[in-house]
Formats: sequence, C-alpha cells, structure tokens
Amino acid sequence: MIHITADSRKIQKGDIFVAIKGYSRDGHAFINDAIERGASLIVAEEGTYDIPYKIVDNSREYLVSYLEKEYNPLLKNIKFIGITGTNGKTTTAYLIYKALRKLGIKAAYIGTIGFYLEKKICSLPNTCPDVWDLYDMFLKAKEEGCQYIIQEISSDALARSRVEGYLFDYAIFTNLTQDHLDFHKTMGNYALAKQMLFKKLKKTGQAIVNVDDKYKDYFLLKENHTITYGFTDGEYRIKSFHTEALGSEFVVEYEDESYAFCSKLIGKYNIYNMLVTILFLHQIGIKIPDIKRVVCQLESPAGRMDVIPYKNNHIVIDYAHTPDAIEKVIRAVKEVTKGNIYVVFGCTGDRDRSKRSIMMQIVTNLTKKAIVTSDDPHYEDPEQIIADMLEGNIKNNYEICLDRKKAIEKGILLLDDNDALLILGKGHEEFILYKNERIPFNDKKVVLNYLDSVKVG
Repeated sequence: MIHITADSRKIQKGDIFVAIKGYSRDGHAFINDAIERGASLIVAEEGTYDIPYKIVDNSREYLVSYLEKEYNPLLKNIKFIGITGTNGKTTTAYLIYKALRKLGIKAAYIGTIGFYLEKKICSLPNTCPDVWDLYDMFLKAKEEGCQYIIQEISSDALARSRVEGYLFDYAIFTNLTQDHLDFHKTMGNYALAKQMLFKKLKKTGQAIVNVDDKYKDYFLLKENHTITYGFTDGEYRIKSFHTEALGSEFVVEYEDESYAFCSKLIGKYNIYNMLVTILFLHQIGIKIPDIKRVVCQLESPAGRMDVIPYKNNHIVIDYAHTPDAIEKVIRAVKEVTKGNIYVVFGCTGDRDRSKRSIMMQIVTNLTKKAIVTSDDPHYEDPEQIIADMLEGNIKNNYEICLDRKKAIEKGILLLDDNDALLILGKGHEEFILYKNERIPFNDKKVVLNYLDSVKVG
C-alpha cells in the first residue's frame, strides 16, 4: 500500500506528498523537499511540477478522503475511544489504556505523553497530532493486534479539523474550566469546540459525560446514547470516598448496587478519573471483581502527581497549568500533608493571559510560599508573564526566580518537617520552549540530580 503524508520529512521513495495550507505553514513550500526525498506524486492546490502531480480544490479534504477510503476498512475491528476536557484527559486515557493491557486486552494510547503500544513508542509534538500522523499510528496499532485505541482529543485539534475521516465508539467528557481562551475567546466557544467530539460518534457509539460539570449540557446530546457519572448525580455515582497519602478508597453506586474500590491515586479529582475507567471497563463487559483487581494496581502517568520522597517530606511533580487543575492538586496534597506546602510554578507564554493572576492568587492563598519561575515562555518576555501573574496581587508569600532549575532547588531547601513541595506546570515534558529553542529540561530529573548531589555532599 502506498504511503501518503503531508509531512515532507517523512517521505520515502514512492510516497505521495499532499501540500496542505495550514494555520502557520504552507505545505506548498516543502514540495521540492518531498520530491528530493523520492515522492512519486504531488497533490497540491496550485503549481506545476516535474513529477506526476494532481491539483485539487482542497488538499486537506483530499487527504482525509484518501485516508478514509484506503485505510478505514483495515481498521474496522478497532474500537476508538476519544477523551476530551480541560483536565483529566491524560490520566483518564492512560488509566484506561493500562487497565486494558493488564486485563490482557491489547490497546494503544495516543496523547500528551506520547504514543504507547506495549510500551512508549515515541513522544508527540502535541496532544492530538494531525490526521496523517494519526493514521500512521492507527496502522501500527492494528499491526500489533490492538482492539482499542484510546486517544486524547483537544479542543484545538477539533477546531482545526485534525480529527477527521473516522468516527468514535466512545466519547468521554471529563470537565471544562478556563483554558485556551487566547484561541477560543469565550468559554462558550471552548465548549462548542469540545462538543464536536460528541458529534463524531458512530450510530452504535456511546457518550460518557460528567454530570457534575456546569457545562454538561453541551455534551448531553439527544442523538447520542449517553451514560453519566459523578459525585452528586449520574448512573455511576461515588457514594463515599476517603483519600490519604498512600491512596484512596471509594464506593461506586450503580443500579442500586454498591462496589468498594481502592486506588494508589490520591485526591477527589483522581477519583473522577478512576470512576470513568471503572465505568468504561464495566460497559465493555469486564466483571466487577476483575475491575477491582486491576484498579488497585493502576498508577498515574508520568508527570501527574509524581511523588518523590525526601527525608520525611514529599516533592510532587504535576502537569497542572490551569487555575482549576492547580487548585485541585494543592487541595489534594493539603489533605495528606501535616506540614507546610510550597509551590514552584510559572505560566506559559503566548497563551491566555487572563488566567495568570488567577493562578497566582490560588497559589498564594492556599500555600505557605510560592517560588514564581519560567514555564515555556515561547516568544513572550518572561518578565511580562511575571507582571501579569502579579497583577492585583496583595500577598507577599512569594519570591521570583526565573531560572527554573534554581527555583526548584530553592523550593527543596524550604522543606523541613512533613512538608510538601509542588512543582507545577510541566510534568513529563523534556524541554523548555523559548523562542525557537527547545532547551532540554525535565522537572523530575532536576529534582533527582539535586537530591543525589546533596547525598554526595
């Protein structure tokens, strides 16, 4: 089968190259590169070329149609699960993926932390890659015999038509809180973008919706078969829960029956993530005793409540980078911490500026002290990002240290007796993005290297 792509860097001899006009780059600029790499056919919207070519009105539509026609018949036996929401996508998707694997069911995960089959295959440039890359991953999953593909679906991917050509068997909504307003402008637009996933369900598909969320009505579409979950309501409902440093215990109520579960994850928000996993497994026919056995073994993905013990303190690394996520992580850690809580965090550049002061207010109100540092500045002045964070601030329990490595080390030095340090915003990420640079950096590696140096000293 001839390979087709819109990424000239992936062209091999005999492949088809489709030149797509994107939001920031025009694929027509890379046609010569594709030809030099051995493309056998160019599909474009304009121009003449020295090798066979085809001019079409819309090259993206051509590519999607080609992928759908040529590849979908090969994927007909795979179940597609799409998960959307502001927070919880990665953890929920990863938990479902790991649970299926532990049950002996082959599954693939595609999302923020990468592409996983039996193990991690590669990192990805964003939460939801474009359609031609997705189909490459789908075909690899098929070759491995996967029955399920669990995929994080971002609002950006939906709005930019990166998820086209195929339909979902399950669409899951976690929650909606302030984020990405630099792109969507309003929460209503943000919700409508995410709603698009629920219009991509197969006729036999199933929607799974958090009915505790105030934006739930955007996802309770009449045309879908929907199952709900939550703490206050839902067909699957948390009847009671208890969380401590080593994990959580909770009771799920479904059809007048109650089932007790235990988990290594802490915090109410993680019980939401685990509840979706339980619901999904139950709906595909897994028996409750098997679900209980697997759920108690599951661990968070990299960079999500990643705990490193230090003396009698804890250092927690988490990807939280929205007001809601930061508040939930801090509150979860407060529940299991006897001493003080300290935070190292920053805000991403070239993104929604309105949430920066909100995040600062949450951190300074809920913790002993914050060390404000850089996150991914992109092309924005780090000093301006800090100024936005401090706007309207009336607290003084913070210091500024733009060097993230030094900021983390400062945070560790604050730890005394049964304290906790939260390092927030980057989680699993391996780079700091500054202008056109990708500076190698990983929060956990910085912590471990520093702790090793302290031991040596």
